[in-house]
Amino acid sequence: MSGAVQVQADVLTNKKVGAFQHLTLLAPGVAEGFRPGTLLAVTVGGPLSERQARRTLPIFRARASAYGGTVEVVFEPTEPGESWLAAVQPSTRLDVLGPLGRPFALPKEPVPCVLVGYDAAAAPLLALAEKLRERRCDVHMLLGAASEARVFGALDARRSATSVTVLTDDGSLGSTGSVLTVLPDVLVKRKAAVVYAAGPSKILHGVAVAAEQHGAWSQTAVSVPMPCGTGLCSACVVPVTGADGVVRRARACTDGPVFRGDRVCWEPVSA
Repeated sequence: MSGAVQVQADVLTNKKVGAFQHLTLLAPGVAEGFRPGTLLAVTVGGPLSERQARRTLPIFRARASAYGGTVEVVFEPTEPGESWLAAVQPSTRLDVLGPLGRPFALPKEPVPCVLVGYDAAAAPLLALAEKLRERRCDVHMLLGAASEARVFGALDARRSATSVTVLTDDGSLGSTGSVLTVLPDVLVKRKAAVVYAAGPSKILHGVAVAAEQHGAWSQTAVSVPMPCGTGLCSACVVPVTGADGVVRRARACTDGPVFRGDRVCWEPVSA
């Protein structure tokens, strides 16, 4: 939780974007510490909030300013707490804690990078792409989803990436197919040195395997439930192999959510 702050954040906007909800908060202190890949823990439930765990969500982007920084998250309401959050009105005040977790690491030298995102999990990759371009890295993005309504950030990606490839399972946007099918060819064509990925575990596992076969370094942002966001409940454990070859139980909210793809034991995570 180094650098994290707990603040009362005001809801600025809360709108539906395709299949997802896009929430913007005025959260002074949180925006200043943001790095792509970090998390925000939000209290939900209004008067009943003390009976519910926070909802921990990846930060889409953050903007610091002299008037108070803004923080944005994108999520799909799939359970009661998230549904409550999706319905809050502008000017509502929420208790938030962040930024939390370990962000994506940036390469020290300008190198070709491939970013792979699926559904709304791709949101943090857009801020990452901007940071990589600031370091003069060649950035190529693969965005996948089941359908057009579930593709997030395709237009934003084109502003910061050298190339953007969109694939949908039903062919409603971009090409038909899976990002994992085209990834090996993209890694070769772009001579990728680093692969970043955000999405469901099966996608991350496939990305890690493809990167290792290509000889690239992979960083994967895992998507697992994180009820507290602080590491206290240990409900977001991910098995990770250390440099000594020993498998340890890492907490996604504090030791992650970003892990080296070749270090995660993906079989139990993907189960």
